[in-house]
Amino acid sequence: MPAMVVIPTIGRGRRVLVDQVHSIVCHRNRNEEEQFLVCWKTGSSTQTPPLSWHSVGELGRCLEFVQDYLDNKARLLMPALALLSKKRKTPDSDTELELRPSPIDRRFNSSSRTPSTERSPSVWSASLAIPGRSNVTASSPSPSIDVYNGVLDSKNGFIVANIASGPDIPEINIQNVPTPEMAHAARRAKTTIAETLIRAAYHRRLDRVIGKKIFLVNTIDSSTPSLRFRYIPEHVLCDGVFRVSPEAQEGCDKCSPHMGRGIGCEYTKKCRCLEYAAVDEARMDDEQKELYTRIKGGYEATTDELLSLPKRFPYYAEGAKRQRAGCLVPFYLNSRRPIYECNDNCKCGPNCRNKNVQFGRTVELEIFKTASSRGWGLRCRQKLYEGQFIDTYRGEIITDAEATRREEATSSKDKASYLYSLDKFKESEGLEDEDIYVVDGEYMGGPTKFMNHSCEPNCRQYTVSYNKHDPKVYDLAFFACRDIEKGEELTFDYLDKDEGEEMDEPGDDAIPCLCGAKKCRKWLWT
Repeated sequence: MPAMVVIPTIGRGRRVLVDQVHSIVCHRNRNEEEQFLVCWKTGSSTQTPPLSWHSVGELGRCLEFVQDYLDNKARLLMPALALLSKKRKTPDSDTELELRPSPIDRRFNSSSRTPSTERSPSVWSASLAIPGRSNVTASSPSPSIDVYNGVLDSKNGFIVANIASGPDIPEINIQNVPTPEMAHAARRAKTTIAETLIRAAYHRRLDRVIGKKIFLVNTIDSSTPSLRFRYIPEHVLCDGVFRVSPEAQEGCDKCSPHMGRGIGCEYTKKCRCLEYAAVDEARMDDEQKELYTRIKGGYEATTDELLSLPKRFPYYAEGAKRQRAGCLVPFYLNSRRPIYECNDNCKCGPNCRNKNVQFGRTVELEIFKTASSRGWGLRCRQKLYEGQFIDTYRGEIITDAEATRREEATSSKDKASYLYSLDKFKESEGLEDEDIYVVDGEYMGGPTKFMNHSCEPNCRQYTVSYNKHDPKVYDLAFFACRDIEKGEELTFDYLDKDEGEEMDEPGDDAIPCLCGAKKCRKWLWT
């Protein structure tokens, strides 16, 4: 009598063990439920990995894989659909289908795609008795079969699959999946529940993001931003990336929370954080002007000499007009000067006028699907004033070598790039190209990932540093460069060009610009 494996019902129900899932390769509707064909990881490269059908409820922990499949299903199903025989009684009939191989490159031969996983020492070569499913006894591939090339098992209460072979276990080559019958069934199968669960999962992730609420709106189609994107509160430093030692981070030591108007730092000659900040030439006396001229001529000034020059605070203080408090002053807004904020080592207190970006986003944002072909976009649910901080662009900070490797691994030049070089201080610090760090916001970051390009943007990106002695790691912050009405899409110039700055002629790497601005440059230089 054949052995039987029963998957127990635990908690909210059976769940597939996500760590052992390689991919989803097809879908169908069976017994009024949405089911997806799971391709399981194996310990070695094989053309016959375990494949098994599972309801969308069992894939609650694998929604990223379901979403990957749904985003690519048209491409994945097309080869098999093209091979369907036209010998049908009616367009909706499943009968008289001609079986032909349907090769599709699943890249399953790549060892990097099939990492070793722990496998059960027992191999079941028998029928499976699984609650809610018919036993598998067929000997040839058929759309009704639940498991191919293996058997299902239970591991710590989760569903797993093990490689197995035998007369009672149907076999199928992964390159023949989906078969024409599978593709035909998938073409007619609904995925409404899966799409709803994916959307709900993304909403839950947005609810956990620190700061004001982030909303998601899509009135165009049923898609959802990738569940593989991870929201992070600050940069993640990867291998080979180092910050300047915390001991080297200086704070202002002559300031206090109650200076001047009780707004922390108020006197530029006292705040040591402003040592390298922009000089306020309008407030210099003759002696300071002479010193400043010498510095611009190459003189290496001492710290005391630099601090003796009047500097510019970047933000309007509380007490200014409501729409200006905390906004960038025009000097910084209309220049590309780096902004130096006070830090945790300062004595100016938590409400210092020179702290803004480091406290994070304070406005409600909305990720939305654009009506044009620009994918997802970002807008604010309140009016923004000129110079108001929106959020930072953050992600993995990687080395130049790693950034080059990731760029070379990109399969298509049309694929969006989320790499931004932290090269603001390259010339002033004499840094080589290979010393420059890069921010990659493709798989982790914040909502600003969804900001689209415009040749006439309403936002600009600025360098914000909390450690004047660290020229390689800093924040990239977005500020409104004009008043922005509630619900207006937030955009910035991907090329980061100043008005009137000359542009090179578009080369082979240029792609058409879709921003729709009156002064659109027509091309984007990648």
